Amino acid sequence: MIHYTDQGRGKVILLVHGYLQTSEAWASFAPKLARDFRVITVDLPGHGKSHLTGETETMESMAAAIKELIESLGAGKVFMTGHSLGGYIALAFAELYPHLLSGYCLFHSHPLENTSENLEKREREIALVEAGKKDLMYPDNISRLFADNNLARFAEELERAKKIASGIPGEAIIAVLKGMILRPSRVHVMESGILPCLWILGAGDNYINCDLVQTRVKLPANAELVILKNSGHIGFVEEEEKSLEILSAFVEKCT
Repeated sequence: MIHYTDQGRGKVILLVHGYLQTSEAWASFAPKLARDFRVITVDLPGHGKSHLTGETETMESMAAAIKELIESLGAGKVFMTGHSLGGYIALAFAELYPHLLSGYCLFHSHPLENTSENLEKREREIALVEAGKKDLMYPDNISRLFADNNLARFAEELERAKKIASGIPGEAIIAVLKGMILRPSRVHVMESGILPCLWILGAGDNYINCDLVQTRVKLPANAELVILKNSGHIGFVEEEEKSLEILSAFVEKCT
């Protein structure tokens, strides 16, 4: 069983954190969202207070772990919001267990296949962690979460994110990296319109080319695309109030 927090009442929103993060990433966002909804946050396997389940944590295996949690809580249908890596897991969940979702949100994430550049970066990071040098990853990886012009304004949040990342065991980082290497394209899931989808991108994202990625996906009628103009890859911090409004409004429309 994976560790979780559960607060608030109403329609259920489940928040899934990104790479090098834990449920603590939502520490400010989740309580504010819980004013109007029941909000569940999870620590992915090997992260925070959750135990690692294998040498490779695929998107499908992590989706299965979340499914077990949802069923154990008797939560019914949930609206799954996945940040970055969490979005990959949300897409896997939508493909495997659509009956458990009222909809999903890709928050600074996408359904596209790995590029050769992505694969090379993941392999380099695995080698770095295996060499006992995982701390060398944080200054660059975590700083790039924020839009370049937001670094000074969110200096405290940046240091907090680095601290969270530093507490993740090396074996968990490697397991997730291996899983991301195996991640397939799920453009077909998103384009099928099997579930309502909210797609939130950041105009200043250092990880996802906001303009290019939009041209690679044909959104169905029940999907909505929102661009956060003053955000990079972590809009729920950089534009918290706007993100709360956007997510809340979309979830209210989902049954």
